[in-house]
Amino acid sequence: MAADAEFLIDRRRLRRKLTLWRMLGIGAAIIAVGAVGYRARVGEGRFFPATEKQIARISIGGFIAGSESTRKLIERVGKADSVEGVVISISSPGGTTTGSEELYRNLRALSAKKPMVAFVDGTAASGAYITAIAADHIVARETALVGSIGVLFQYPDVSGLLDKVGVKVESVKSSPLKAEPSGFSPTSPEARAALSSIVLDTYGWFKGLVAERRGMDESQLSAVADGRVFSGRQSLPLKLVDELGGERQAVAWLEKERKVPANLPVKDWKPKAEGGFKLWSALGIGADLLGLDGLASRLRAVEDEAAGAAQGGLLAVWRPAP
Repeated sequence: MAADAEFLIDRRRLRRKLTLWRMLGIGAAIIAVGAVGYRARVGEGRFFPATEKQIARISIGGFIAGSESTRKLIERVGKADSVEGVVISISSPGGTTTGSEELYRNLRALSAKKPMVAFVDGTAASGAYITAIAADHIVARETALVGSIGVLFQYPDVSGLLDKVGVKVESVKSSPLKAEPSGFSPTSPEARAALSSIVLDTYGWFKGLVAERRGMDESQLSAVADGRVFSGRQSLPLKLVDELGGERQAVAWLEKERKVPANLPVKDWKPKAEGGFKLWSALGIGADLLGLDGLASRLRAVEDEAAGAAQGGLLAVWRPAP
């Protein structure tokens, strides 16, 4: 009887161990399948090292502000041996001048390492056009919006409202132009002139960049640098873009002009989420997993725009009137 009891106890222990290992095996299989699916969903360059020879697609959308995660993404693409060429897919109204400048510099550094082409999928206006001219070739859809070469500085004047509610804001300043414009009082001519000099100086920088990268003379530049946007069809003869078409034409240019091997897959490379919990980033990752690419891009754009608004300063952005 004692031997039978010990035998039954051993059998039960063995069954428990087998059940545990089966559960662990099933869990590992689920994780592996999920990882493969997530890799396909979010792109190879985000959480997994890319090994397959490919063309990397970097999407620039929403409001452009300084982004450490985007800078690191561009660096990863530049170091990846698997990446034979890069498509910068753009659909953005622009952003801050400093954010646009930073992105331009980072992309120019990438173009020194990898063949790169810009594809205007929707809008490449103002700061987003600065992004486009970082590439040596720009392809735009016929109905895309391109241009808006200009700079603005916006601020509210709530002095009239404060007068109506009986509120007066006083200040003691070291000099008349300190903290101007304040928004609590009408802007003085001297403060307006100081702001205008900054805007015009940055506008000159923007125009010089366009003239250099697009090979424009003064008359060609003046025809496109008045702040307006142009359709893709209008942009071609104005030298704002090089070709009309879609991503297929952008890839074909890489193959023909930069000798990128033909028939390579185009893979999305996306920034890694960094820092603590961020609501919009978390929602964006959730939308990625559900296959809602458009919603994911918009959610991330909300976060970027909020960050840009917090920075303040000069803007290189196209904002059509409502």
